[in-house]
Amino acid sequence: MRSRLKTRLHGILERFLPERRLFLRSDSETRFIRLTPETQLVGWTGSIIVVAWTIVATAILLMDSIGAGNFRAQAQRDQLTYEQRLNALSTERDARAMEALAAQERFNSALQQISVMQSELLATEEKRRELETGLEVVQATLRDTMRAREEARRQVAALSTENNEEGTASISDDAAGTVDLLATALADTASERDQIAADAEFAIDQAQEMQLELRLLQERNDQIFRQLEEAMLVSVEPLDDMFRAAGMNPDSLIDQVRRGYSGTGGPLTPIQFSTRGGDPDPDALRANAILTAMDRINLYRIAAEKAPFSIPVKANFRYTSGFGPRWGRLHAGTDFAAPIGTPIYATADGVISHAGWASGYGRLIKIRHDFGIETRYAHLNTMDVRVGQRVSRGERIGAMGNSGRSTGPHLHYEVRVNGNPVNPMTYIRAGQDVF
Repeated sequence: MRSRLKTRLHGILERFLPERRLFLRSDSETRFIRLTPETQLVGWTGSIIVVAWTIVATAILLMDSIGAGNFRAQAQRDQLTYEQRLNALSTERDARAMEALAAQERFNSALQQISVMQSELLATEEKRRELETGLEVVQATLRDTMRAREEARRQVAALSTENNEEGTASISDDAAGTVDLLATALADTASERDQIAADAEFAIDQAQEMQLELRLLQERNDQIFRQLEEAMLVSVEPLDDMFRAAGMNPDSLIDQVRRGYSGTGGPLTPIQFSTRGGDPDPDALRANAILTAMDRINLYRIAAEKAPFSIPVKANFRYTSGFGPRWGRLHAGTDFAAPIGTPIYATADGVISHAGWASGYGRLIKIRHDFGIETRYAHLNTMDVRVGQRVSRGERIGAMGNSGRSTGPHLHYEVRVNGNPVNPMTYIRAGQDVF
């Protein structure tokens, strides 16, 4: 049965692939090689498989090349968009800073004007009180004078009825002189009283005008305060969101930075207005709240310099592997692929804790930052820093390479918090929303 099947299959193959002989002739003899249908079938099958594999492999390479080109183009577009957004945010930040500086200058000028007007108002009030006191003294003197005049008149009347004509004429002349003297003093006193009343009325009018000017100035100050408070709110909220998006507590972060920068003095010293031990002035409280917000922004700026919110590769690159499980184990960082020699930059201020060869990592740089954060830059081609060197954010530390356990030129970038690996893109994305 098997022989008949084999014979039949051989007959079918021989119709399509007849037996051929390949003759090999030399000077002394002639040999030939039989190419049976089965041998030809195996040869054709192998050739077809090789050709098909070549076509498929070529297609895969072409598709990968096209896909890599698309990724590079997309990365370039993303890089351009990121740079444009960064420039726009930088311009807006500078504009906000200029507005805050101008507002602070206007605020200081307004405070000086308020101080001058308060001094003038106090002086006017003191003068008004003196005038009122003088008016009361004059009125009291006038009353005493009027009583003395009436008493003199009564004495004159009594003397005129008791004495004789001669004595009466003499006394009447003395009384008339006294009355004239009292009348003159009374007229002078009335004139002085009228002048004091006019001065008091003028002082009251001046005080009312100054109170009106003070109220208008307070309204302008209130508007300036509102604008400053709105600017501080707009400036502080994105920074709060940035640190929270990176999994950091803004309050504890600010406390830690403040402990490291605990000097006092300078333009952000709290303002004091009360000189009599009374309650704090509401404007002073609002001004100190604005200064506190400005101080918080400054502390955020210091903290942002010390946390890895920047990106280590600024040239064109392609993301080749993200943070997470890969090949059955944790891939503890993010891979950026670019040509060998692409500059690598520090993502935050810190100190170089390692710069050398590490198994698997190849040439590795470790940077120790504040807040228990460490960044790692692996598979480098060259290293431009040394252990113990202090670096700043954006400073070049090396060049991309293919050292260690690597399948191609790329940067393996890690962020570790208290020794535990975290996703670097959390920090990079958080920083992209602000810087």
